[in-house]
Amino acid sequence: MTDRNGGPLFERVPANPIITAADVPYPANAVFNPGAAVVGGETVLLMRVEDLRGISSLYVARSDDGISNWRYDKKPLLGPDPDHPEEVWGCEDPRLTWLPEREEWAIAYTAYSDRGPLVSLAMTRDFHEAVRLGPVMPPDDKDAALLPNRVDGRWAMIHRPAPVRGGAHIWISFSPDLRHWGDHMLLIEARDGAWWDAGKIGLGPPPALVEGGWLVMYHGAHQTAAGPIYRVGLALLDSDDPTVVLRRSEEWVLGPSAPYERVGDVSKVVFPNGWVVDESLDKLLLYYGAGDSVVAVATARLSVVLAHVNAMPEPLHRRAHDTYRVSSR
Repeated sequence: MTDRNGGPLFERVPANPIITAADVPYPANAVFNPGAAVVGGETVLLMRVEDLRGISSLYVARSDDGISNWRYDKKPLLGPDPDHPEEVWGCEDPRLTWLPEREEWAIAYTAYSDRGPLVSLAMTRDFHEAVRLGPVMPPDDKDAALLPNRVDGRWAMIHRPAPVRGGAHIWISFSPDLRHWGDHMLLIEARDGAWWDAGKIGLGPPPALVEGGWLVMYHGAHQTAAGPIYRVGLALLDSDDPTVVLRRSEEWVLGPSAPYERVGDVSKVVFPNGWVVDESLDKLLLYYGAGDSVVAVATARLSVVLAHVNAMPEPLHRRAHDTYRVSSR
């Protein structure tokens, strides 16, 4: 995808892939799908690391510039725990949100149980220790992230349940206490037919509050005869009411084209879980898993991304579908 001047909207850094299994100080088959945060001036990545059994845990890496000279914790921040049977097959795909009210980071991740993947939450202040809150959505559900502040007194979480029938769509749910969730509403619906985001979509990084609303990146898995292609697009939610979708991509903005994206444990995949958005520097760093094997990063000027978003069409359905609403009462 190009900007209005014909240049790429997102540019891959020359150092890609920035982290591989060969870089980490522990046995690993793959390192991918990291959540991202800035803590004490350092960029922190919470990476999904698949070990040589095929089980994933979440490990921390730190860097001063967010691209090079990564320092790796030798033990996982979150890994399969015998006291948490929902994690028996691993912890995957974290998304990180700073909660000012609680003065801590929320980690929304996929806990892989023997009955399928589900959404779990954990909390940390420094990414040295984490406290589990446990499962918050039953199987099959994943691709979850919290908004940083309450909406009308309740926490909001965007996530992607996988129904038995129909496509896999993005939903939003609400909670008074981060434990009990209800008022589930369909937020962004996967398209039909030949679209790049037909059939199956899911949230990318946690939504970022920018001028004009909540900036959302989401992935679409387009099914082909050779398997799915994972690409990403953008949407914009109303800043006061995140159940209202103001804009949505018709075209993808980043797709697998580099060799490390097209070949891997799962080919033709770009899968972003984290970004660092800096309005003061007009900068966006997008961290993503490539080919389900390595970590890569792409950069963009935030002002250019927002200009692109504001030029996107309004969706056919702006408000979360009340016809699919499931109340907690």
